[in-house]
Amino acid sequence: MSPSVPLQEMIRAIRSARTQCEERGVIQRECAAIRAQFRQADNGGRSHNLAKLLYVHMLGYPAHFGQMECVRMIASPRYSEKRVGYLGAMMLLDEKQDASLLITNSIKNDLSNSNQYIQSLALCTLACMGSAEMCRDLAPEIDRLLRASNSYIKKKAALCAVHIVRKVHDLGELFTKAARSLLTEKNHGVVHGAVVLITELCERNSETLERFRKTVPDLVQIMKGLVISGYSPDHDVAGISDPFLQVRILRLLRILGRNNEGASDAMNDLLAQVATNTDSTKTVGNAVLYETVLTVLDIKSESGLRVLAVNILGRFLLNNDRNIRYIAMTSLQKIVGTDHNAVQRHRGTIVDCLKDQDASVKRRALDLSLALVSASNIRSMMKELLSFLSSCPPELRSQTASGIFNAAGGDVRDETVPNLIQLITNTSELHCYTVHKLYRALLSDISQVCESGWFLFSEETIQTWKLVTEDDVLDVLETVLQSHMSFPSTRGFALTATMKLSTRITENVDRIRSIVSIYGSCIDVELQQRAVEYNALFKKYDHMSLFCSAAICIWMHLNNVQSAGLSPPLCGVSQVCDLLDLLGGSEQPLQPSPALGSTAPPMPVSTANTVGGDLLDLLGGLDLLFKRLMHSPWLNTDLKLMQPSTLSVFSVVATVTVYEKDGVTVTLSCEKQSDSGLTVTLTASNSTESDIRGFTLQAAVPKSVQLHMKAPSGDSLPARGAAKVTQMVVLNNPNKVA
Repeated sequence: MSPSVPLQEMIRAIRSARTQCEERGVIQRECAAIRAQFRQADNGGRSHNLAKLLYVHMLGYPAHFGQMECVRMIASPRYSEKRVGYLGAMMLLDEKQDASLLITNSIKNDLSNSNQYIQSLALCTLACMGSAEMCRDLAPEIDRLLRASNSYIKKKAALCAVHIVRKVHDLGELFTKAARSLLTEKNHGVVHGAVVLITELCERNSETLERFRKTVPDLVQIMKGLVISGYSPDHDVAGISDPFLQVRILRLLRILGRNNEGASDAMNDLLAQVATNTDSTKTVGNAVLYETVLTVLDIKSESGLRVLAVNILGRFLLNNDRNIRYIAMTSLQKIVGTDHNAVQRHRGTIVDCLKDQDASVKRRALDLSLALVSASNIRSMMKELLSFLSSCPPELRSQTASGIFNAAGGDVRDETVPNLIQLITNTSELHCYTVHKLYRALLSDISQVCESGWFLFSEETIQTWKLVTEDDVLDVLETVLQSHMSFPSTRGFALTATMKLSTRITENVDRIRSIVSIYGSCIDVELQQRAVEYNALFKKYDHMSLFCSAAICIWMHLNNVQSAGLSPPLCGVSQVCDLLDLLGGSEQPLQPSPALGSTAPPMPVSTANTVGGDLLDLLGGLDLLFKRLMHSPWLNTDLKLMQPSTLSVFSVVATVTVYEKDGVTVTLSCEKQSDSGLTVTLTASNSTESDIRGFTLQAAVPKSVQLHMKAPSGDSLPARGAAKVTQMVVLNNPNKVA
């Protein structure tokens, strides 16, 4: 191909290339020819060569070697070369390159040229790639052109001023006066540029915003003229007079009327007129109506006007264009909190959008449907949402299920799981029903798993439901752990549930140990940590599960014994929160019961036992407690084989209230640190209406026990339980005196 071929021939040769390698070869040969001609001093085809280079740039090939040629052509006196030079500058140069500064003087000279088209080239280039330095240098020239008599130049100068304001905010004040005067122009292009410039100035400066609020009546008159004007062939678009200018004016009115009642009142009538007179059958009409709706909802408009705006959005929901339906639901989502009743009127249409084929529309419809759920429509809305849940795409299932749960789950968000568990835990009558429902669901869908499998073996469950065997439950949990469909969090729930079942299951403990031990080397760190910790519990407390089961049986039997009128039980039944009454918080003294049916008198025990006395028994009385348990005739023989060290499982003692009078409550909780050491935490609160100051906590112990009281958290108790005072006490019983 000859280097002198015209642009059309080069384009034809590039398009005829069969491979990308062939195309690169054509471009490389042409670029080499262009570069050689650029180096010639007298080159009459510079504009022709630069035009070809710009086409090469559009194809994505490097063309930076033409930047200096652009600078030279801009300085040319010929219009044909200036036009290509300015076009090349806008495509090849930007404000980060030093070459852009070389054209500043040329632009300044061309802004003063008598030819309006040369002025236009300079204005377009400055508005496209002018740097902050160029804007500061040429801003006075732009302000001068804003006052020119030529409408063609003024509209381009207005748009150039917008670029300058965006680059250098401080120069906005320079164009304020000229921008307001442009609103009186008859030329739509000049008015359009003025509206865009005023919008930019108002968004940048609050003082300028207050100043331009006085132009609201002028803008209203311009807008009314566009709405009621007849057919104008120069500005008509599908029956709407200059919809581009209408949209710009509505956006500016929205900014001026925001948080200002005076400006809002001045435009209410206009907005109502536009909303009722604009044709909604055409896309351009919908564009104007949408801007009208946004303006009505953003200013301090009348309530009737806001209802009219919501109704327009409701009509948009029935439009065949999915884009219009999408923006309608997006707008309704923003106002559903403030105009809930108005949006509720379109609930049926919104719910129908759940059946839309477009995924984006369906997602917006789901968000809006969930926001519309209220106490009055919850039954009907739940019916629609459950129907949608059964057929919705997988990516929306989690959001739908979580929304249903939060409005009135396997597909729920992570934060929903503890909420549901807490709800079930606080409602005892739901325990049996919920666990069995989840168990049955788990048989068909392994994505649902709970940690409350031990309810399956409760007495209430066995009486109410068909018996579920230990192997059945373990089979299901093992399936969940081994399934490739289970999420890591699901496996974590299943492993924890399996571990908890070790306190209920007696014949399959070895199987549970085997299941847990497998995951001690799992690649998932969280699952591995759980398995290692559970294995450590199994190894350290070999009889833990047996002791827990026995303790639960003791507690259930104690209630039966007392209700039958037999001899006093081992511990006070009223201490529900403390299974074995290790603190002896009840008024009943701790004493062993005789054998059932025996008439032998009970062992004498001092009735002076108090909470403090029994607390000391924890330090040296574990052996005594174990012996008393062994005297019980209704403990199975397996428990009697346990060592006293097994009781260390229960080293954490429940909280006990030790003082409650005149609004002051003191609670005590303790934790065993070693065989002879115990840490006690005292917590005080004040439920009265006045603060208590100078508050101190004191404690006394026998001489055989060492007492160390640490500093309290404070000496004042705020009223109404606003804060608590805590103090830690360390007890040591080195001689293990009972």
